[in-house]
Amino acid sequence: MAQIAVVPGSFDPVTLGHLDVIGRAARLFDEVHVLVVHNPDKQPAMFAAADRVRLIERSLTETGVPDTVRVGEWTSGLLVDYCRQVGAGVLVKGVRSGEDVAYETPMAIMNRHLADVETVFLLPEASRAHVSSSLIRQVATLRGDVTPYVPRVVADALAEHLGR
Repeated sequence: MAQIAVVPGSFDPVTLGHLDVIGRAARLFDEVHVLVVHNPDKQPAMFAAADRVRLIERSLTETGVPDTVRVGEWTSGLLVDYCRQVGAGVLVKGVRSGEDVAYETPMAIMNRHLADVETVFLLPEASRAHVSSSLIRQVATLRGDVTPYVPRVVADALAEHLGR
């Protein structure tokens, strides 16, 4: 039986840190679903969910992630409902700091309680531990160079979105 994992996130936008976690998850599990999820605490989004899905797909192609990775979106209902729907028993979360672990732990416990879905935390490469999507949005908005932290397709989309 294939081991299926879900890597959820807002991915607004996807960063090289996200792609690192997705790539490592793809080496650990038979199939990985990258899922753009709606997060009401992160409004307004810079990119629409469908645009984020396309940027992730193009970024995965650009970086050579295996074809065992699927990309989609989930905008209503519990994340564990999606896990049940696709037969996933694992959620993969990238954590950059103790704050991320503290934030993610109660959700991991609840997901295990609700649907017997385990959560695996993956640490980023040290060179990307400080990078978040919100930081990328801020730097890009203020005309800073984000190219070391995002795939080329994302840098281009940010420039276009910001009218450059």
